[in-house]
Amino acid sequence: MSRRSVQYTTSPLLASKTPVWRSKFIVAAIACGFVVLAGRAAYVQVIGNDFFQRQGEVRFARTLELPANRGRIFDRNGLILASSVVAPSIWAIPEDIERDDPAVKAKLKQVAKLLGMAQKDFDKKLADEDKTFVWIQRQVDEPIAKQIAALDIKGLYQRKEYKRQYPEGEAAAHVVGFTNVEDHGQEGIELAFDKDLAGKAGSRRVIKDRLGRAVEGVGDQIPPLDGKDIQLSLDSKVQFFAYQKLRDAVTAHKAKAGSVVVLDAITGEVLALANYPSYVPDKRQNLTGEQLRNRALTDTFEPGSTMKPITVAMALEAGRVKPQTIIETSPGRFSIGGFTISDTHNYGTLTVEGVIQKSSNVGALKIAQKMSPHEMWDTYTALGYGQKPQLTFPGAVTGRLRPWKTWKPVEQATMAYGYGLSASLFQMAHSYTSFAHDGRIIPATMLKSAEPAVGVRVFSEENAHAVRKMLQMAAGPGGTGQLAQTVGYSVGGKSGTAHKQVGKGYASNKYRSWFTGMAPIEKPRIIVAVMIDEPSAGQYFGGTVAAPVFSEVVQQTLRMMNVAPDLAVKPLVVTKGVDESF
Repeated sequence: MSRRSVQYTTSPLLASKTPVWRSKFIVAAIACGFVVLAGRAAYVQVIGNDFFQRQGEVRFARTLELPANRGRIFDRNGLILASSVVAPSIWAIPEDIERDDPAVKAKLKQVAKLLGMAQKDFDKKLADEDKTFVWIQRQVDEPIAKQIAALDIKGLYQRKEYKRQYPEGEAAAHVVGFTNVEDHGQEGIELAFDKDLAGKAGSRRVIKDRLGRAVEGVGDQIPPLDGKDIQLSLDSKVQFFAYQKLRDAVTAHKAKAGSVVVLDAITGEVLALANYPSYVPDKRQNLTGEQLRNRALTDTFEPGSTMKPITVAMALEAGRVKPQTIIETSPGRFSIGGFTISDTHNYGTLTVEGVIQKSSNVGALKIAQKMSPHEMWDTYTALGYGQKPQLTFPGAVTGRLRPWKTWKPVEQATMAYGYGLSASLFQMAHSYTSFAHDGRIIPATMLKSAEPAVGVRVFSEENAHAVRKMLQMAAGPGGTGQLAQTVGYSVGGKSGTAHKQVGKGYASNKYRSWFTGMAPIEKPRIIVAVMIDEPSAGQYFGGTVAAPVFSEVVQQTLRMMNVAPDLAVKPLVVTKGVDESF
């Protein structure tokens, strides 16, 4: 078969002449295209390079935070109250998990079991396959995290984090506080010193692939700066013992709550500050406000009879009375401004010392009448009443002390025995440092301090000694606080009992009971204040309910501090409390 030859020149299409302008246009268009592409390349590579670099980094470069290790919290003896441990958090990319694979499905069931999660809750977190990130569980114990990592499940990852541990648990909870899941302080010392404890996180720049995996490091790594350690004035042994005795008293008297404060009378250090009910700082699933509230600093109430020594001290300082000045309290009642103020008994004629020993309301108000409201207000203010405590600690309240110009005669009379003003238990304990420190009120601190505190003089040394003697009488035979006595140590203090305020009035069957005092009485080393809220087991006087807690805390604390006993024999201790005016 002969091959047919084709004559292309004979094709009408090819034989037609093309206009010259068309070929020039096509060449020009191609040239312009190359110019545009070159210009765009120049813009991307040179002129707009920074912008496109940033856009690339936004899509693929990430700054990974390198968490800092939070500082530890120690007690005064170096025992750990709070520390951080490694606790990885588990997260996932749901779309990368092959949930249809039987082997993967079995591994996922193991993960849910290890995490203590219900299977349906675990599956729900992975249900949305369009998600590129989901937390499975934060801050998992490291041994469990290692078991999960060993399962090697694609799409399941871990992030290194820390969580706090609190060895002293509920005993020191209201002092130490706690952090949230992001390791930020929320309460107590954790909140007060959050910036110092937190440190500063480091960072590392990396390039990530579309699955979120780091494939390359970029730039220098900035190492984290760990937080500072904090050493408190708290003695964990004193704290635990005080909490234990407080808890037992609240339970025994079927009370609503209670608080105890222990101060070093020389340095002003807080050795213990406990409240009941309390909570476990690292297990707060069912935490309530009743447990969380730091009552010793946040709850204010009318101090009642614990203010009588202050009334006497300011009268001694003003030169209006002496310890042996006679005060007539008969017939045990006194009317003023349409109100009648009463004692629980008709004590008749008392000395100023006897007014404190018997806790006479009538005697206290008659002593107060010898002074002006301005004089009383100045002393209350100097002792810290009506002011926020100068303490590096969150939640401390000011209490209430109205301007003296607004006082009515009946209000001045009631303030003499602790009604008409309000204060926290901490403020009460702190004001008694003026008696323990020879007339000077000293600043209180939550941090360890080896140096004696420098105080501000409120009373003369002689008058402070006189009041300490009266406090000793109040805690001795014939006084209202006899159950405050201890074996081996002399004590002095004042009990108090007050009706609780309900609205604008007072509840007839609800009380607060407390005792505030110091020991040893000649050279006080500690001040202890105890408050029991709403005792309902039949007894409610401070000398019966709070004084025994004071006694036990004082005796144990002084022994722990290696303070030598100053009594050679066992003191006289009565079996029943003595009624007191309130």
